[in-house]
Amino acid sequence: MINYPSKLVEEAVEALASLPGVGRKTALRYVLHLLRQDTENVRKFGNTFIRLREELKYCRTCHNISDTEQCSICANSKRDHGLICVVEDVRDVMAIENTQQFTGVYHVLGGIISPMDGIGPNDLHIDSLVERVQSGEVHEIVMALSTTMEGDTTNFYIYRRLKDFNIPVSTIARGIAIGDELEYADEVTLGRSIVNRVPYERTFQVK
Repeated sequence: MINYPSKLVEEAVEALASLPGVGRKTALRYVLHLLRQDTENVRKFGNTFIRLREELKYCRTCHNISDTEQCSICANSKRDHGLICVVEDVRDVMAIENTQQFTGVYHVLGGIISPMDGIGPNDLHIDSLVERVQSGEVHEIVMALSTTMEGDTTNFYIYRRLKDFNIPVSTIARGIAIGDELEYADEVTLGRSIVNRVPYERTFQVK
């Protein structure tokens, strides 16, 4: 157990240690580093995160994070707006964009169906995806969720919701290993999985 010389230091360490992947020793190192900085630099550092929380928006179309009401991807006329890639969260958007292999747009669900965690279909942005498909402008849906049981459950639920619209629903090729999280896949593998996507119905034959 660390004996802190100041209650303020201890509180700062506790705050930083609450972040994913940050232990107390690392948090203490960060705190001591900040103490060596100019007050104005520390204030600017803190205000960056306050502005992030207060001013960041979510795209009204795809729910990606954005500085404006519509994200730069949805606002880009050069993208194929009839090709929608469905992902769990913004980290997956960034991972796929880094491959430079996808020219469509996205739909961020904000999670995946997970009864164990109390997350059901109504907790996700599924209804707004259905509304986008109802517009009649969509010609393909690409399911790019993590290849976990929860990801597969979400895939199947969305497939059933969209089945009557008679548009192709595909899924990323299984270059992504079963059980892998999308954000940890290397760019080449993820890019090939997007390019070589397969009709979702074919995945039933694998299981």
